[in-house]
Amino acid sequence: MKRQAMFTIAAMALVLGAGIAAAAADFKVPFPLQAGGKKLAAGDYAVAKTAEGALVLKQASTGKDIPLTVLERIPKPAPPVAEARLVFDEVGDFAPSYTEYVTVYILSEVWFPGEDGYRVHVTKGAHKTKVVTGGAAK
Repeated sequence: MKRQAMFTIAAMALVLGAGIAAAAADFKVPFPLQAGGKKLAAGDYAVAKTAEGALVLKQASTGKDIPLTVLERIPKPAPPVAEARLVFDEVGDFAPSYTEYVTVYILSEVWFPGEDGYRVHVTKGAHKTKVVTGGAAK
């Protein structure tokens, strides 16, 4: 938790030092996920917007930064989202053994309160969505 808090404070200081409003949020993701081309374990994560407008996912347990490629901005809904949220595409997969069907959660959207969203992945074909809400970064 300390690492996560330190990352969030450092990211916010960097962004605020540049004179830009910071956007950062903490999340507890209860399932394994895929984001930024990486397979990640369930756990605590922080998402922060960099001064350049890019997104970074921070895994609290390892301290790893996973850059997220922003494919497009999504116009904010009316009314705007009140809580930070991560939207995952829930898809089925037969990998790795082709004998077992597993559910895979791929991070597809990132939302900060009152802002336009960020699309970071597009899943083609049938899928469900799962939303994890978060709180303001501490």
